[in-house]
Amino acid sequence: MLQIDHHLISEDIFHEQFECELSQCKGKCCIEGDLGAPLELEELKILEEIYHKLKPFLTKSGIEAIEKQGKYIEHEKGEFSTTLVNGKECAYLNYENGIAVCAIEKAWKAGAIDFQKPISCHLYPIRIWEKNGIIGINYEEWEICKCACTKGKKNNVPVYQFLKNAIIRRFGTEFYEILDAYYQEHYRKF
Repeated sequence: MLQIDHHLISEDIFHEQFECELSQCKGKCCIEGDLGAPLELEELKILEEIYHKLKPFLTKSGIEAIEKQGKYIEHEKGEFSTTLVNGKECAYLNYENGIAVCAIEKAWKAGAIDFQKPISCHLYPIRIWEKNGIIGINYEEWEICKCACTKGKKNNVPVYQFLKNAIIRRFGTEFYEILDAYYQEHYRKF
């Protein structure tokens, strides 16, 4: 476990390797699971504000689910996640060539909105938890991502490097540089 200020970081992000292989998994992380994507509190307001701009990028079933259940779901613990269609796929997805893609990110790439996607999605397979001012950063291993692990090993891409842009977006450039320096000192193979 590495500690940077009030962040506790699992060493798995350095020694596990990962690189998405959407052509193989077909975006299952947006389809499978018990809950939608975790949302941070500030993202709730963003979803409210941009929804009308997202509608053209959503599926009909996604729009129906959001308009029936709301733009996000609150859980008993006071945690929030994206809405699901029939308790399964994220309502904020679409499909391209049979692959589930984030409709929010699609709208962002098209210039329709300035919000890329929920940070939990951008950081996946890293999961964040917060308690008493401590932020935990863990690698989440999921069977559906086996092909991403295989590709990551083949190309020698540690999890934290695959997620460079997401880590910088959430924690800043300096934080990423500290992670990279730690990796270079403790994990880099010469």
